[in-house]
Amino acid sequence: MRLVQLTVPTGKRETILGALDDRGVDYVLTDEDSSREYTAVVYFPLPDAAVEPVLDELQDVGVDEDAYTVVVDAETVVSRRFQSLRKEYETGDVESERISRHELQAEAEDLTPTFPVYAVMTIISAIVATAGLLLDSPAVVVGSMVIAPLIGPALGASVGTVIDDEELFAESVTFQIIGVVLAIGAAAVFAVLVRMTNIVPPGLVLSNVGEISERLAPDLLSLVIALGAGVAGVVSIATGTSVALVGVMIAAALIPPAGVAGITLAWGQPAAAIGATVLVLVNLLSVNLAGLLTLWYAGYRPENLFRMGETEQRLRQRIVGLVAIVLIFAVFLGGITYASYEASNFEQDAREEIEATLTQGQYEEFQLLEFEVVMGDDYPFRSPETVVVTIGGPSDESVPRLADILSKRINRHADQSVTVEVRYVVVLD
Repeated sequence: MRLVQLTVPTGKRETILGALDDRGVDYVLTDEDSSREYTAVVYFPLPDAAVEPVLDELQDVGVDEDAYTVVVDAETVVSRRFQSLRKEYETGDVESERISRHELQAEAEDLTPTFPVYAVMTIISAIVATAGLLLDSPAVVVGSMVIAPLIGPALGASVGTVIDDEELFAESVTFQIIGVVLAIGAAAVFAVLVRMTNIVPPGLVLSNVGEISERLAPDLLSLVIALGAGVAGVVSIATGTSVALVGVMIAAALIPPAGVAGITLAWGQPAAAIGATVLVLVNLLSVNLAGLLTLWYAGYRPENLFRMGETEQRLRQRIVGLVAIVLIFAVFLGGITYASYEASNFEQDAREEIEATLTQGQYEEFQLLEFEVVMGDDYPFRSPETVVVTIGGPSDESVPRLADILSKRINRHADQSVTVEVRYVVVLD
């Protein structure tokens, strides 16, 4: 529910009150003597879905943007006429639950801080995320998402497009680009300092750190996360609900991958940075795409209906552009997903070959103790490089040609030659 406070221009009192009466809106009128341009102030409660059509109608009858119009939250309205008004506008669909176009624009602008604050908070968030990634600490990584100020620019571009506010769109896009650059740059600089001062072990292997390795070779599920974050963000802002938790979700799609990209650059592994950088870009674009589609579906349109065609054309162009770029990145992520799938199949086939070999008569005394597939460093499309097999058996047993047999049988399932290392451990009864 909203309480609208509207200054009544001179000569428009009867027209405005007549429009409110026609819609069955309760109002309170107070005379105004502080300015000759306005004769009164009218207060009236409205359901959320009624704010936009009522304000548009009042604008049509002569209330221009120079008049003061204030829309505030109303906790409770006790009125039979208001209940009738709610039944008229609240139909249960998405459009009836959304806030007005005017409030949406104000929300989008308020969510984006000033540039100095935005830059500082983004840098701090990236540094905290980098520390959490190097520590392999999910709690610290989540904490970095909480302070990231990314939801405003991420949703502002979509809002600016659908309501034909090109200034808001341009500012939001600029903030997003600068934010990504600042996040990756801050992460890289901090990671270089950490490495130079030996705060982490000098021989740290990035692929052995869980929080880092999962973002070095992202898959298609990452795209689902970004699309979900975009839709959730827009729904939360459009319905006037809290966006704090949704902001964390959007930051989760952007800040940790940016931190990983910075870390890999600091470690001198630019090839490993490709997957994380692509993940940042595809997530950013997916959030914007989901926001555009959701806002248009929710019924948001520009204030000037004569510009509807121009806005709709611009919207289609941006959606088509975003879809095309996201699909290109999706193909890239699909390739990574397929490579991961192939590696998983190879691991399963290799294990089955080892177990089948050990069931043969001459090897019945032996058992598989450990099995490990070591992946290569060819990021982001990693493939098996070495298979390490640890076999236990009695000390007085020989193992004729077992290593050669396992190597041949395992390599039948590999696209390229894989080294097979067989280690023997004496198992005492």
